[in-house]
Amino acid sequence: MPGSMADLGLVESDQLGEALTRIRHEVDAAFDTFLPVPEDSRARLVHAMRYAAIGGGKRIRPMLTVAVAGLYGVDRETAIKTGCAVEAIHVYSLVHDDLPCMDDDDTRHGKQTLHKAFDDATAVLAGDSLHALAFEILSMPETCGESFVRAELCATLAGASGWGGMAGGQMMDMVAEGQGYDLPTITRLQQLKTGALLAAAVEMGAILGRVPEEGRGHLRAYARDIGLAFQIADDLLDVQGDEAAAGKALRKDAGAGKATFVSLMGVEAARNQAHALVDQAIGHLASHGEEADLLRALARYIVKRDR
Repeated sequence: MPGSMADLGLVESDQLGEALTRIRHEVDAAFDTFLPVPEDSRARLVHAMRYAAIGGGKRIRPMLTVAVAGLYGVDRETAIKTGCAVEAIHVYSLVHDDLPCMDDDDTRHGKQTLHKAFDDATAVLAGDSLHALAFEILSMPETCGESFVRAELCATLAGASGWGGMAGGQMMDMVAEGQGYDLPTITRLQQLKTGALLAAAVEMGAILGRVPEEGRGHLRAYARDIGLAFQIADDLLDVQGDEAAAGKALRKDAGAGKATFVSLMGVEAARNQAHALVDQAIGHLASHGEEADLLRALARYIVKRDR
């Protein structure tokens, strides 16, 4: 019937699909501008960076930055550039994670991983250079004219990327095999490895919007809950997903003997927990009206995606 929840879900899905398609094009165009190919022997490195950064991924992190910034009337081009900095960190982490010394994966986003398409050394340099590019973007006056905002953006992304965030979580994951991690430890691991960068994407949108620290609590809570929901959905995909749809190898954690949300909770309980976290995340946005509908749709999408 018209106006039913099913109809509303279809409208929301269409709007989110359009928003994700738009931002994928915008992020690709921005990386194309940020990564001109030089006419010397560095060309191979930049081609590798472009291979990793352009034409792949869901772009959830820049979408979060743009959506939060949009709540506070931030210029979209500024938000896109800032989101590209977050995405550059995400892409560099995937390039390094796929290396033989880490997860040793052959496919990513439905194509060869960077070290397979180029070579290990080029992949290391490409990841390093994407990491540097993120902070180059944030330090540009063209990204944001106010130096104190640029400094806070850099500090937020750096904190989310290093030993106290994503890299620290990856270290915990690397030593997880045979460790018998319990649920609180797995939760902490994933809050760092996956959640920290998602949280930074949200926080940086608020920073662009000049939201004071004390006014960001609800956004931080939203980010915390979608970060955990995102990882539980990833764990469910690893167990039940289709490799062709995912565009990467699945079922590696079980083979390595690593504890996950699914192995500790079971499939049904993990799925229920992911949906509860999404409902909780949406609840944190109660002070916002329809201008936050994209953030609500993103939260729901996280547990419905197939890759």
